[in-house]
Amino acid sequence: MAQVFPRSANAVARVTLVSAVIAPAALFGVLFFFERSPYVTQAGVPIEQPIPFSHKHHVGDDGIACEYCHTIVATSSFAGMPSSETCMNCHSQIWNQSDTLAPVRLSAQTGKPIVWERVHALPDFVYFDHSIHVNKGVACETCHGRVDEMPRMMKAESLQMQWCVDCHRDPTANIRPREDVTVMGWQPPANIAEIQRQLAVQNHVQSKTDCSTCHR
Repeated sequence: MAQVFPRSANAVARVTLVSAVIAPAALFGVLFFFERSPYVTQAGVPIEQPIPFSHKHHVGDDGIACEYCHTIVATSSFAGMPSSETCMNCHSQIWNQSDTLAPVRLSAQTGKPIVWERVHALPDFVYFDHSIHVNKGVACETCHGRVDEMPRMMKAESLQMQWCVDCHRDPTANIRPREDVTVMGWQPPANIAEIQRQLAVQNHVQSKTDCSTCHR
């Protein structure tokens, strides 16, 4: 009796079976890395703003402290955005005729706030409190990166859940003295591990990985 299938059918069958195993794994791998790519997270991508505000100039060159503009960061869940009046504290004297800063002057005169593009935006189902992190000793640059080196603001980290959970599992390794929280480029002392253990006890720093910590 003649063979129904040619000899090559065995090879086709093997390739089909192997592909059925490899293809889903490859697809999962592609999606895994795609979801964590800058294209999705926008990490490292400068955000265009209505006014070209440079943190590098204001923080890095002029040494303006984070809390001068983000006044409620230690007392509120929201870091707070500076009002146009805050900007005009300096710019009523410096660059007070600049065309670039015309929207700031108009905002201060009319009381209509400038609409900035959100850089660090979390989904509505995620709860985040700046004051808790700041008062526990988590530094600004831990989450926001070296803003003193950013001519245009961008996300330094993905802000995806895995990144947050990695810190929440062992938060002690990411805390520093409260007076150094806003210091950019902070250099820890040689005995930082011991200092962090003491701060963890003093500030009641705990590992928090329950879903309800962030999803309330």
